[in-house]
Amino acid sequence: MTAAASGRNRFLFISNGHGEDSIAAATIRALPKSIEVDAYPMIGLGNAFAGVCPIVGPRATLASEGWRNVKGSLRRDLANGGLATVPPALRFLRQIRDRYDRVVVVGDMVGVLAGYATGYRDLFYLDVYKTGAARLYSGLERWFIRRACRTVFCRADNLAQTLRDVGVDARAAGNVMMDTIPHGEYDAGARRTRRHAVTLLPGSRALTAESFALQVDALRTLPPEIRPDVFVAVAGSINIEDLARAAKLRRTPMLSVESADLGELSDGDLTLHLARGAAMGNLLGASDLVLSQAGTATIQSLGSGLPAITFINPRDRRSRFTDEQKLFGEARIVVSPEASAIGAALAQLLQNDEERQRLGAVGRERIGGPGALQAITDALLS
Repeated sequence: MTAAASGRNRFLFISNGHGEDSIAAATIRALPKSIEVDAYPMIGLGNAFAGVCPIVGPRATLASEGWRNVKGSLRRDLANGGLATVPPALRFLRQIRDRYDRVVVVGDMVGVLAGYATGYRDLFYLDVYKTGAARLYSGLERWFIRRACRTVFCRADNLAQTLRDVGVDARAAGNVMMDTIPHGEYDAGARRTRRHAVTLLPGSRALTAESFALQVDALRTLPPEIRPDVFVAVAGSINIEDLARAAKLRRTPMLSVESADLGELSDGDLTLHLARGAAMGNLLGASDLVLSQAGTATIQSLGSGLPAITFINPRDRRSRFTDEQKLFGEARIVVSPEASAIGAALAQLLQNDEERQRLGAVGRERIGGPGALQAITDALLS
């Protein structure tokens, strides 16, 4: 019997970050229209759910936006009143505990722990955080998952196996991030004029403008004859004027009627085409590689066969960065946070099609392919 046929037609999706919101929103779009869905983004505004479903619950704002790749982010969040966001969230979850037939957590263990603390015992958990290439679930994490979750979808089978060993219905049906790459109304191909194209993924958090300026400075180091077409995926929370000021660029008016078109930034020599992050898939499809300081978007780029060049910010948590690199391998090229170093790595890949394709194949293999979304919706509706 399906969920809809049995009267189980009210779902709640809980997410805790920009990338997690996007994955949750894409999963919701894949559900039948007969299912009534609400979203509870625990951190941030939840812009990814606009036009998809209603947003419920208290809004929590953290300086880090839940991004734990930066050193001291948890300490700064706590110092700036982060603990004050916890009681409203727990109170809300208790109040609605019997209102939904399915509750789905998308992200890391935060949603699972909040659910356990407020009495939820049949959660569907989409773990998009752990990779299986570094740390596995700890004994304490397995304890909470076993008691709070009904079904868990993991990114790797070794993760799922550790949960199955303690009696959890855990599955590894593919990488849901590769099922949920966003596409929008934006013709990137029509804007191509050069041999190669690069997409900038500066991120969605506090360091975005700083990272963007460094990426642009790296592009300025390239000789004119190898400069690529440049696209920028702009997350919904980012102010374009802040990007323009940081990189010493001017914004030009939008000339198209495409809903994802955000115009251009230019200094008279270098031109960057801007599109909403909701059209990121369009940009990746027209590009050869990415300059990326993003999280989920980096993974989706690598899985799409595009090598990524990134730099370690002095404020990055090296342990988390190292864990990620164990998964990404050669497909993510790590350089120092200097325009010359980023530009040199970019120039090398732009001029070596064979190496770029080799690294693209590594990325596809490391990240894994799609297929999880269908398995997830089947489980939710069964």
